[in-house]
Amino acid sequence: MMITTATITCPQCSARYEETMPLDACVVVYQCRACGATLRPKAGTCCVFCSYGSIPCPPKQREGAA
Repeated sequence: MMITTATITCPQCSARYEETMPLDACVVVYQCRACGATLRPKAGTCCVFCSYGSIPCPPKQREGAA
């Protein structure tokens, strides 16, 4: 079962937001609604959900299920 929502935690201000993840793409830029910080993936990860989210993005979830 594919999980399509994750909670992103901003590393700058610790604000948390539940967001819907795209099923077929990685999100590489996310702007925190609380402090305005622009989040980008950490080195070695594909997207902001894999870097700052509570679960990996759907493409990575699919890789893990393969």
